Amino acid sequence: MSDSLSAPRIPAGLRWSTATSAFQIEGSRTADGRGRSIWDDFVDRQGAVIDGGTAEPACDSYRRTDDDIELLAGLGVDGYRFSIPWVRIQPGGSGPANSAALDHYEKLVDGLLARGVDPEPTLYHWELPSEIEAAGGWLSRDTVSRFADYATLVADRLADRVATWYTINEAAMTTLQGYGTGELAPAKQLLFGALPTVHHQLLAHARAAASLRAAGATRVGITNNHAQVLPAGGSDADLAAAHAYDLIHNRVFSEPLLAGAYPDVEALGLPPMPVLDGDLELIGDSLDFYGVNFYNPTTVAAASGDSPLPFDLLPTPGAPLTGFGWPIMPEALRDFLVDLSGRHPDMPPIVIGENGASFPEPGDAVRVQDDDRIAFLSAHIEAVAEAVGQGVRVAEYTVWSLMDNFEWADGYTQRFGLVHVDFESGIRTPKASYDWYRDLIREARSGAEGSAR
Repeated sequence: MSDSLSAPRIPAGLRWSTATSAFQIEGSRTADGRGRSIWDDFVDRQGAVIDGGTAEPACDSYRRTDDDIELLAGLGVDGYRFSIPWVRIQPGGSGPANSAALDHYEKLVDGLLARGVDPEPTLYHWELPSEIEAAGGWLSRDTVSRFADYATLVADRLADRVATWYTINEAAMTTLQGYGTGELAPAKQLLFGALPTVHHQLLAHARAAASLRAAGATRVGITNNHAQVLPAGGSDADLAAAHAYDLIHNRVFSEPLLAGAYPDVEALGLPPMPVLDGDLELIGDSLDFYGVNFYNPTTVAAASGDSPLPFDLLPTPGAPLTGFGWPIMPEALRDFLVDLSGRHPDMPPIVIGENGASFPEPGDAVRVQDDDRIAFLSAHIEAVAEAVGQGVRVAEYTVWSLMDNFEWADGYTQRFGLVHVDFESGIRTPKASYDWYRDLIREARSGAEGSAR
């Protein structure tokens, strides 16, 4: 990335946001009657989290809502994407709403609106109630109805003042890592036996979208973790492996929403999706925007002889790495957006629902000069601008994350935040990237106002 700290081109009309998720920042895991989720079960398993972290108190955000709102107001973002945990609203995954939890999120929403920040809630950021998982979880079609009931409870309280909603975050990671390989909760290792969870999540999204719209929401979407897939070589075997991985990681999640049908997974020797009459019509009419979470490309080669999967994942040659070891290749975001838009020319606007990087940083309360993060964000915003220049409709860009947090199975070992968090004291210290993003947003608004004169 040459001249990596220079300002990127800024696409006209783009909204600017940042994001968090509840389990990663809130703490207070038993407060106000909160129930138990699959992530509570996961962190309690010996050795499941690399540093033994339990997400308690994490950033203590359940009790420090006002502090977080002040950080957002200072940043000047248009929107804040946060998540509402199902187990706070329905502690056991069903039944009446927990009014104390709804009161809490209503206070958050009203506080954001009062400071000029649009609330953008996510209804599901991986926190499936333990009781629902015990009854089959996302492998069961009944979970679709349970999720729709939960969505209705939240919509009835908040959709009169919240316009923008995300239903489900990264269904791909729930399927592939939660039910497929067991790296994330609920830690199943079903490999391709996990595929029914794709359809049930997409159908749950569509049912929730209908409830939100009926209650007054005007902008409803889903966001998926996507990767630009790069074949390791030009052989037929490598190209076939890359195609298979692209189907499983990307297209099986996007095409029902954007094209009204699943790709041909049966050609890979896999069973068909558990689709019933009317499902695809409901899914295909469910989006006001399509969310793309993007972190890195994935390089794919033909599977080795003893692999249970039809592909192997390899390092991306020549790419620098984040603290997570993920390859940094901003042009992969541009290429993914251009390809997606080209295949679906009538798709709704795209929202970059997450983009960011972790890098090694000190743990105590210090001012961090995170030039590597600024370089990463600048280059990826430039990639968005290049995609927009090629005709891709991008409505919003969201930095992951507002603050350092509990990073799932990696505990507190990875820091993605614009704001440094000392997890011992809870002290929040804006990093250089916070100031950089704040100034970028100001410049974007100034340019927009000048163009309007």
